[in-house]
Order: sequence, then structure tokens, then C-alpha cells
Amino acid sequence: MDTLIRHDTGYAPAKWTFDDKVTAVFDNMLERSIPQYPVMRDACFALACRYRQPQTAILDLGCSRGEALARLIDKFGAHNRYVGIDASLPMVEACRTRFKGLIDVSVAEIRHADLRTNFPPIQASVILSILTIQFIALEYRAAILKHVYDELLPYGAFLFVEKILGASHDLDTAMVTEYYALKRANGYSQEEIDRKRLSLEGVMTPVTAKWNEDLLRNAGFQEIDCFWRWQNFAGWVAIKR
Repeated sequence: MDTLIRHDTGYAPAKWTFDDKVTAVFDNMLERSIPQYPVMRDACFALACRYRQPQTAILDLGCSRGEALARLIDKFGAHNRYVGIDASLPMVEACRTRFKGLIDVSVAEIRHADLRTNFPPIQASVILSILTIQFIALEYRAAILKHVYDELLPYGAFLFVEKILGASHDLDTAMVTEYYALKRANGYSQEEIDRKRLSLEGVMTPVTAKWNEDLLRNAGFQEIDCFWRWQNFAGWVAIKR
């Protein structure tokens, strides 16, 4: 597979999937589609650095091309073990190519797995889920977050970023309107925006901020806070005590 990062020209499969074409433009797509993308990434990195424990695993659920892991690897190197999980084989192949040298010496591991049926039994001091759970059917989410809690080491952190719904229909409409305005400002046409929205219907299912926070509490987390929010996107840190 061609792992070259390309400019996103608005490609969207008829029914959304993380195929070869999406993988090839994925980083550019995120930069232009996620509000305050560098701010969100920097915040996740800073919190991961704070709660990461030496000689433990760092686990990325939905690692895609490995952007979150790369910065942590650059900072901590062989002082940690890095495991990425993704259900998309093209993403896994791109990530394995990126980290081949580290995989060869067992510092990194990239697994092709479906979190609904195959959550990795890996004790970790940091677990990341960056725009991942929103693509998993609602009935599986509680069990997945319980697995997260169970596998997290004491005093470890779960970093959870999701697209969300507004608390009411009117608020959601207002936030989505602003979001589409941002995408147009980043070079997407209205036709491209509409095509991707239709492609994602039934594949990505966001829920409200409160629903996500309730999922975290029900999984066992008691120390939870929102560390980043831009209208219909939010990130939480949950600590296991």
C-alpha cells in the first residue's frame, strides 16, 4: 500500500470505511476537519507525558497512522512499550511501516483487532482513544470502557476524545453549523462536506458530553475532567486511583 501522506481532495466512500484512499490522506483530513487539531494533539501529548509511568505500556486504541504514538516514542524511546490497535488493515499496514524499526526490536507493536471482540489484555499507564469510540456501535461502548478501566494501571490516565452531540437539538444545530463553516474555511466545498456527511451516516454515532461522562463513571472512573472542547468536539482525562 502507498503510505505517502497526500492532500485530501474530499474523497468519501459511499459508506464510510478507513480504506487505502482514506489512509493515504488521513493526516491531512484530520488537520482540516478537526477544530483546533494541533491544540488537541498538544493537550493529549502533555497529559500522556504527565501520567506515563516508566517501563510500562502506552496503548493507543484506534492508532490510525500512529501520530499520537510517534510523539511519545520520540520523547521516551525504549523507556516504554508502545502498542497501537486499529480495525482498519490499511491503517495498520501504514503504521507498521512507520514504526518498522521499533517493531523489529519489540519496542512497538501494532495490532489489527476489533475492540468489540478483541480488547488487548495489556496493562498500561496511559491509554488513548482519539476519535475512535464514536465509530463503534453504542451497545459495545460500555464494555470497551470497562476494559479500559480494568487494563489501566493505578494512577494511570485514559485520554478520550470524541465528536459529540449538543445537549439539545437547537444547540447541536448551532454547533454543527459552525463546524461546517470551519470546514469550508479549510478548503472543503459544500458538496464535499455533504458527501462525507452522507458517507458517515450509520457509521459514526456521536453522543452527548454527558453520555460520554456517564460511560466513564459507569466503567469505574471517579476522577474525570474535560481538558479540551470546541463546540461539538471534546476531550476528557480519566484517572484510575
